[in-house]
Amino acid sequence: MTQENLIRSSDALRHVKYEIRGRLARRAQELERLGHEIISLNIGNPGAFGFRTPETMRLAMIENLSGAEGYSHQKGIFPAREAIVMQQQGRGVVGVTADEVFIGNGVSELIDLSLRALLNEGDEVLVPSPDYPLWTAAVTLNRGRAVHYPCKPENGFQPNVEDLAALITPQTRAIVVINPNNPTGAVYSAALLRAIAQLAERHKLVVFADEIYDQMVYDDAQFVPLATLVHDTLCVTMSGLSKVYRACGYRVGWAVLSGQLRIAPDYLASMELLSSLRLCSNVPAQWAVQTALGGYQSIKELIVPGGRLYESRRAIVDATRDSRFLVLDPPQGAMYAFVRVQTEQLAEFDDHAFALDLLERKHVLVAPGVSFNVPYRDHFRVTTLPDAATLQRVFARIEEQLDEYAALPVTKRSTVVDAQTRFK
Repeated sequence: MTQENLIRSSDALRHVKYEIRGRLARRAQELERLGHEIISLNIGNPGAFGFRTPETMRLAMIENLSGAEGYSHQKGIFPAREAIVMQQQGRGVVGVTADEVFIGNGVSELIDLSLRALLNEGDEVLVPSPDYPLWTAAVTLNRGRAVHYPCKPENGFQPNVEDLAALITPQTRAIVVINPNNPTGAVYSAALLRAIAQLAERHKLVVFADEIYDQMVYDDAQFVPLATLVHDTLCVTMSGLSKVYRACGYRVGWAVLSGQLRIAPDYLASMELLSSLRLCSNVPAQWAVQTALGGYQSIKELIVPGGRLYESRRAIVDATRDSRFLVLDPPQGAMYAFVRVQTEQLAEFDDHAFALDLLERKHVLVAPGVSFNVPYRDHFRVTTLPDAATLQRVFARIEEQLDEYAALPVTKRSTVVDAQTRFK
């Protein structure tokens, strides 16, 4: 077959990546088909680790199935949107009605939709580094340019507002804030969030607040809804059922527009147009929203001492503390740990090559730090969803792999070239 006969993909995808489900994940599937048992820690998927959606949510869906066979309103069913409004009002967000709530097939769809409604060719969006890579990909796909603002490891992965301000140009349209943060588990203080809000207000930037882990915080960390601090510009708050309610497969997320709504009638109309073009989101699962938000918040049992998420997090903190090679800023929220490998003893260490070796030799799948749009190559992310005993085994295997690296001459260690060769 000649090159001319090949069907080529869109040029728009040239700079788009999503390595969390990329080549490493595909290799893990190949190994599983060969009979190997892989511990996959690359994705925050509660159902894969035995977590169940609250029974009341399942019952709410079943009881309303007869009314869920047709399309719903493009923004979502009214009871779900009204429940989201009540949650926002209970948190101190003012001026929101059901008209400012959009329900989508997960937050992922709404990230794409909300950026498509905003961006023109060359518009810039400030995105954290490390980030959840869908944000960078969605900015790129929608003709924008992702400008990464550093959340440095030495600063506890907290952004510096002066660094943010220095990146703003006449082309800057929006800023993305992920809190609690994926991949780092950082939780931002009210003072930091207020400073970010004020910066956005001064420059009339749209604030995208990705708060899908809003109730998942540990110890003394406190979640502050960014919408309570944004008044003189537009804030788009995103959350959903996937994480706190362990319902990833339901594909229900929402975007709530608040703040200075009078400056955004065209944007609201564009959001509704794009919502109409995809007709509506998954209707049966929307019936679980009212029950989820208005019912008992079972997540609270999981994030306190003795709770499964808390104890799994503790296992990772203990394992990294006892390691010869690993350093961890303990996650304050979410369901991930972003671990640094001390490379002083491991010359030419590369996170992607390490992740491949760990998969091939120890049958553990992690997400290399480079997947999250960072300039350094010495981190990896794991989810905290497995039970503590499983995570202890995982980190024992990680330590074995790093011990093997330390014992080998540099010339015999895996390199990026090796990793790329083995993927061909």
